[in-house]
Amino acid sequence: MISATTEPHRLADQIRRAFEGDAWHGDSVVELLKDVNAATAAGRPIPNAHSIWELVLHIAAWDDAVRRRTGGVAVTLSDEENFPAVKDTSETAWHKVLDHMTRKHKELVNTVRTFPESRLSERVPGKTQDYYDFYYMFSGIVQHELYHAGQIALLKKFKR
Repeated sequence: MISATTEPHRLADQIRRAFEGDAWHGDSVVELLKDVNAATAAGRPIPNAHSIWELVLHIAAWDDAVRRRTGGVAVTLSDEENFPAVKDTSETAWHKVLDHMTRKHKELVNTVRTFPESRLSERVPGKTQDYYDFYYMFSGIVQHELYHAGQIALLKKFKR
């Protein structure tokens, strides 16, 4: 649990809760994925929708992009980076993807937790909108995790 003593600590805690659990909204990303195997993750129960596997790769990509932006990099993801192709659908590959996503998430939470509170109102590198500061981006990644958690929950229900 992250001590909520500063705004970056509170933001990091919200990011952690959306991803790992202990949130009031319902199941987190990790909680939803705990019983998902490779076949379910790679399945496409809804035509033209992303698979759970693709969503996991997408979540990892954006957690990493947000983290990299804090270092002053103007990150824009290509289509391939945004939703990487799934080439290996084995159980081993699925567990590697889950580990990768968890690692990227933990790096992001640690970065946000230690982010200087004085920089929260600075504009994010590469963004031109006045409102697009670090506080907005950190709040947005929470929304991003929860949006895709909802998609994962629905995809799991279609599979049953």
